[in-house]
Amino acid sequence: MTTIAPTKSLREAYGLSLVELGKRDANVVVLEADLGKSTRSILFQEAFPERFFEMGIAEQNMASTSAGLALTGKTPFYSTFAVFAVGRAYDQIRNSICIPGLKVRICGSSAGLSNFGDGKTHQAIEDVAAMRVLPGMTVLVPADAVETEQMMAVLDTVPGPVYLRINRNDLPLITPPDRPYRIGQITTIRPGNDAVIFACGVMVSKAIEAAALLAREGIDVKVLNVGTIKPLDREAVIAHAGNMKGIVTAEEHSIIGGLGSAIAEALRRERHAPIEFVGIQDAFGISARSYDELLDAYGLTASAIATAVRATLS
Repeated sequence: MTTIAPTKSLREAYGLSLVELGKRDANVVVLEADLGKSTRSILFQEAFPERFFEMGIAEQNMASTSAGLALTGKTPFYSTFAVFAVGRAYDQIRNSICIPGLKVRICGSSAGLSNFGDGKTHQAIEDVAAMRVLPGMTVLVPADAVETEQMMAVLDTVPGPVYLRINRNDLPLITPPDRPYRIGQITTIRPGNDAVIFACGVMVSKAIEAAALLAREGIDVKVLNVGTIKPLDREAVIAHAGNMKGIVTAEEHSIIGGLGSAIAEALRRERHAPIEFVGIQDAFGISARSYDELLDAYGLTASAIATAVRATLS
């Protein structure tokens, strides 16, 4: 059985990785919308103040300025809360960044329900769907701080725009630090033969817990970390789903347009087992006293995943 390791901040990993990228490449620049202390882009500001641009609460201008910097040969990273990075700047992302295919990196911080105290206006539960539909956009959802570092380290290999979805809270460390990494890979966290769980973000650790619960019942479950939602490795999805009696997807996002939709699309021409989605139903978030309280309220738990696996097998 896979064990859950201590937790670590994805935001801190993002900020520290920005500094490392800045050391390697003088063309890396960072833009922020008055949230650098939260997103941790402030670490880049401290290291390279001449390459850091505080844009204020003006996300549309930040996206447009990023596009302009990319046209001059720079590699801009812009970050703010995910709900603002995507929602407020969508027109600029679409027209100024994606249509010309510019090398802009968008960090949507405090994504999903992880900004538990501020409620629905600050919780991005539809951002993956919005970014995934844009032609040429790469969409990444790291499961922990280590995978965040690994993704950041290879972003120079991605020619077009990238959306990186960062959780606000410390998450369990489940990614082996010495495992080679590439954008697009689907990582087997736990082998299994009865059912398969495709998970991303915080739900990878929840899927590991669910697999442990089901193992006590004699149900052997494979757990996969799908850190790259787009481009999705369709052949790998088909291979992992083959011969399984049940398929479950688990994500901290709406069940509409996210990981579940991507997996179902990948399997659309294949004979496959029943699929069940674990995610946020057609609803906005709410405020709460803790992150776990929200995850419980929206059924984003190991118990909910285990129930979904049982349902597919029945």
